[in-house]
Amino acid sequence: MINFMRKKWNNTSIQNKMMITFLIPIIVILVMNVFMYININVMINRIDAIYSNNIKLNELAGYLTNIQNSTKEYLENKGSVALNNYYIATQDYRDCMDVIDSNPDNTSFSMMEKNILNQSERYLEVIDDTIQAKRGRNVEKYREYFDDANVLYIDLQNCLTALNNEQFKRNNANYSQLLTSLRSMEIITVSILILVGIINVSMLFFITRGMTQPLKNLSEAALQVADGKFDVTIDTDIDGDEIGVVAGAFDKMVGSIQEYIEELKDSMLRESELKEHELVMESRMKEVQLRSLQAQINPHFLFNTLNAGAQLAMMEEADKTTEFIENMADFFRYNIKKINLDASIAEEIEMVDKYIYILNVRFTGEINFEKDIDEEVLSVRVPSMILQPLIENSVNYGIRDIDWEGKIRLRVYQSEGEVCLEVSDNGVGIEQDIIDKILSGTYENEKTGSSSNGIGLGNVIERLQIFTGSDKVLSIESEGKNKGSTFTIHIPMYL
Repeated sequence: MINFMRKKWNNTSIQNKMMITFLIPIIVILVMNVFMYININVMINRIDAIYSNNIKLNELAGYLTNIQNSTKEYLENKGSVALNNYYIATQDYRDCMDVIDSNPDNTSFSMMEKNILNQSERYLEVIDDTIQAKRGRNVEKYREYFDDANVLYIDLQNCLTALNNEQFKRNNANYSQLLTSLRSMEIITVSILILVGIINVSMLFFITRGMTQPLKNLSEAALQVADGKFDVTIDTDIDGDEIGVVAGAFDKMVGSIQEYIEELKDSMLRESELKEHELVMESRMKEVQLRSLQAQINPHFLFNTLNAGAQLAMMEEADKTTEFIENMADFFRYNIKKINLDASIAEEIEMVDKYIYILNVRFTGEINFEKDIDEEVLSVRVPSMILQPLIENSVNYGIRDIDWEGKIRLRVYQSEGEVCLEVSDNGVGIEQDIIDKILSGTYENEKTGSSSNGIGLGNVIERLQIFTGSDKVLSIESEGKNKGSTFTIHIPMYL
């Protein structure tokens, strides 16, 4: 629960934090003032109640004196005004007698109250008899009653005075207690207000510190970034208010700048390496072109093919001889013409077909050749004379001396953004160490004495690497002895 409240507070906006910080003390102070006001009023009412009994006892004594004086005046003058005053004073006295507890306990104070009640009843009876005797003109009786009433009056006044003094003493004790309570409440209230003030100041301190410290850190980080130091770090584990959002955005901005600088450095480094690579490739290209030019026409291959054409001319009609010679002419013309140029995949496949035709004429149709071509990629440009060496390699090193029907399959397809030119055979296969040497460019044990156009796999690999700018241009797979092999050229779809 505490962590939840802390998280809730951290995610509160600065405006709400400031409002809460100011409103809570104001509400607490307001509540304390209301509490003080109510308690002070209660205390004042209790103080008034304490001395109200003394006031009523004084009033009771005054009404008693009024009764005595109005009776005396009536006895002396027998006026209606005096008689009326007597009745009013008597009624006031009876009304004021409720100040005396009618159910006293056995304490001395209660006994005094009980005595006053009894004497008051006795006095009122005697004083009433006096008035009645006066009105009946019984002089002897009303004088006797008045003398008794006078004695009761004096005793009653003394009792009221004694009760009033005793009540005053008790009230003073209660007043002291109330005063002590009032002062205690005042101390508690002041202490609470001081505590609220301290808490309020502490909250303001921590809130302002929570705002100023991240801003200070942010300004220092901004100065470092302005000086070119982008490896600054900012504590993003801060409040989720506006400052936290700004700090997080600044941290992301610095991170983005760092990434951009790193990417720029990498780009410049790659550009430098590319220029260096281009220079190296240009040098290698000239060397490869020279080697390619030197190996374009192998005399042994030309001799054998021309000899086969002569034999064909003797055995068959001239039309087939013409077709054979034309295919040979096209093949060599393409070979020489494309020495420094690239070609489309369609052109490369056409030359492969002519090459297979020539070989089948030479070997009386022993080569079983299949094609599986994705026509969507026929227009893709590739270096010239890259497919024919693979076909030648499958013939010379794959199916030349096998005892079963030799098959060569050309497959052109798309795969993961690449155009794949795959030449597979069912020949003798290739050992893994020879595959590694071919791919590394260290294999030199080619059968140079066999019929070949002179362009080896190393030459094909070098030209593909220059053309694509990648080292992974050829993959070779062979499952084992007499299980054939597969050569796959990888050309990026979009160069």
